Amino acid sequence: MGSLYPHYEEENYSSNTANLLNPEEFRRQGHMIIDFIADYYQNMEKYPVLSQVQPGYLAKLLPKSAPNIPEPIETILHDIQQYIIPGITHWQSPNYFAYFPSSGSIAGFLGEVLSTGFNVVGFNWISSPAATELEFVTMDWLGQMLGLPQSFLFSGTGGGVIQGTTCEAILCTLVAARDQMLAKVGRENMGKLVFYGSDQTHCALLKAAKVAGLECKNFRAIKTMRSTAFQLSAESLRTTIRLDVEAGLIPAFLCATIGTTSTTAVDPIRSLSEVTKEYGMWIHVDAAYAGSACICPEYRHFIDGVENVNSFSFNAHKWFFTTLDCCCLWVKDPGALTKSLSSSAEYLKNNASDSKQVVDYKDWQITLSRRFRSMKLWLVLRSYGVENLRNFLRSHVKMAKRFQQLVESDNRFEVVVPRNFAMVCFRVLPTSLKKEPNGCKIESGNIEAKLIDQEYANDFNRNLLETVNASGKVFMTHTIVEGVYVIRFAVGATLTEDKHVIKAWKVVQETVDGMLATI
Repeated sequence: MGSLYPHYEEENYSSNTANLLNPEEFRRQGHMIIDFIADYYQNMEKYPVLSQVQPGYLAKLLPKSAPNIPEPIETILHDIQQYIIPGITHWQSPNYFAYFPSSGSIAGFLGEVLSTGFNVVGFNWISSPAATELEFVTMDWLGQMLGLPQSFLFSGTGGGVIQGTTCEAILCTLVAARDQMLAKVGRENMGKLVFYGSDQTHCALLKAAKVAGLECKNFRAIKTMRSTAFQLSAESLRTTIRLDVEAGLIPAFLCATIGTTSTTAVDPIRSLSEVTKEYGMWIHVDAAYAGSACICPEYRHFIDGVENVNSFSFNAHKWFFTTLDCCCLWVKDPGALTKSLSSSAEYLKNNASDSKQVVDYKDWQITLSRRFRSMKLWLVLRSYGVENLRNFLRSHVKMAKRFQQLVESDNRFEVVVPRNFAMVCFRVLPTSLKKEPNGCKIESGNIEAKLIDQEYANDFNRNLLETVNASGKVFMTHTIVEGVYVIRFAVGATLTEDKHVIKAWKVVQETVDGMLATI
């Protein structure tokens, strides 16, 4: 079946099949798409935040093969509404508080439209000079907003590049660190290279190591503790490195994090960099989530010591109103990247590249081809301005503080770790649960809260989260730290207002009320 609408006849559709980029047809369909998306945003709250479909739902609804004849955009949009939207988890919903945000904006969206419309493949300067030069101008702007030192900017001795995601940024810097160290110790010692993070470091590091050919057994996930807010301690790092050196291994790379995924913990860059300096290691700072907040003067202290690191990245597509994908990476020594990642072929040679006076971004990344990502970031910066961007971020932090206050006002709950930015980690306290796993009622004063089985408390919080998410009213996610199941409430969706935060808390409270009434 070629169409979802078998009554549809080829002659009913007048299409300029000879020109797939007919300007007038593009204008007509483009207006329809913009209206469709605008209606989607306007009606966002009518949809369950978390998709309610079951695995394999879509294949049962769509034809078994592609259509032989053209279908009108009206038909396609109808099918998107009927079949695709039910299978979307609505990341832009004001009731979305899961993972980390993927905040959008009009400027970010339209910048993406412009980038896609130009459809350039800017692998080197000559392939589209504006794409290259807008990127390094925009990256310098953003670096200045963050207060990065000149050593990270093109106006100094470093430079910035827009990668797709943090996974790519970590892989690129890890490969550069690997080759830099092997140049000193010899490639025959690759199996001795050790790379470090904490037990809170993003799994992207281990994945990057696999791709880079490093031994996974040489990854040191250094333990962190709730008592120190899950930050990586310099002393623990130093002790771990000393043991490796004594064992004949070679410390090469540390990934420190500003705003870990589980709890938004902040690693102390300055003290960690003092340790890595002793051993000639590369230190990368992954600020994927929280880096954006550091454009606000009151949060800039979280990256104090950044002048001592080798590379720094954050995702503008998380909490900076720029659509996916847009990971901003700065390096002190661009040559370290290009030595490891450069590619050369006769068909890529040109006078501009040979002059060494231009940036060829193909040599700053894994892939050859690249998108015109700087366009959307440039539009965001120009359309909103630094002060407004700061205020948008502050408004999200304020809403997170509001949620934290609501949690703390109910003695059945606790905030598990200190809130650093716009995410609150909370749970129902074990003391609020009236029965132990064996069904015995707890008599007041006879059993201390610490004796209640933690696994039971974890199961309760797990069921709480699953029930809340299944309602479609709110979507949150979880983590486990020190054996404790924690619910993460991350504010950052662009459409979220204070009323949505209050509503989310009411959903949580009402769900807990119902669950406690049954035990």
